[in-house]
Amino acid sequence: MTLPAIDWAQPWLVPYRADGEAAMQAVAHGDGGVATALQRIRHASAPDFVGQDALPAGHAYEAHVFRTRTVPTRDNLHDFFNGLVWLAFPRTKRRLNELQAGEIARDGVGATRGPLRDALTLFDENGALLDAPPALWHALVARDWHTLFIGQRGLWREARLLLFGHALLEKLVTPRKPITAHVLLLPAQGENGEAALDDALVAGSLDPQALKRKPFVPLPVLGVPGWWGANEAAGFYDDPTVFRPSPGRGIPGA
Repeated sequence: MTLPAIDWAQPWLVPYRADGEAAMQAVAHGDGGVATALQRIRHASAPDFVGQDALPAGHAYEAHVFRTRTVPTRDNLHDFFNGLVWLAFPRTKRRLNELQAGEIARDGVGATRGPLRDALTLFDENGALLDAPPALWHALVARDWHTLFIGQRGLWREARLLLFGHALLEKLVTPRKPITAHVLLLPAQGENGEAALDDALVAGSLDPQALKRKPFVPLPVLGVPGWWGANEAAGFYDDPTVFRPSPGRGIPGA
């Protein structure tokens, strides 16, 4: 099988590049699909990756992952990036899965997910984390795009935006201006490595009661300075269909 080409030089792929390139090579030269490729490069802290046919018909995916400690994986980009996030942030992914499985065990699987499962899914699919000077965070919360991206543009040299959601990463294989992440403020951490961030997330950002309130802030990620050459052009941010004004609602943690 083959997967679409991925430009691993893109700044949002830095945390995933090494594993991603290795997995892509395994897909290209191996005798199996995405699950086989991810399994070949997995490390001890990650779960086992298995084919999608390992998920019994009618069984809830999250409950199955929690019960078996395996991740059913399809041969597509969506599940490929899901696997890369599992490899980079295994503790965080396990915590998200644990919370999902707990809600399923309590309430079953219905027509709607409920507030906690909805928030967990949103973060898992489309979440991002921002470590930035307070001036940037407050401008983001206020959707003051001029201050965020122009007036305080230089402050982005002191910021770090990490994309966590695997659907978000999948969409960015073909970058488009409207692609928007749901951002959480990154918890304080003494180190900057992925392992330290994994620990910090589990300890500080995945509180179920806080997540139910959906403390996410929308951020069009290709507006980040240095992430896309087009945002150097005059007028890039003068697009209210993408850089929308604030609805006047505060965000928890701001």
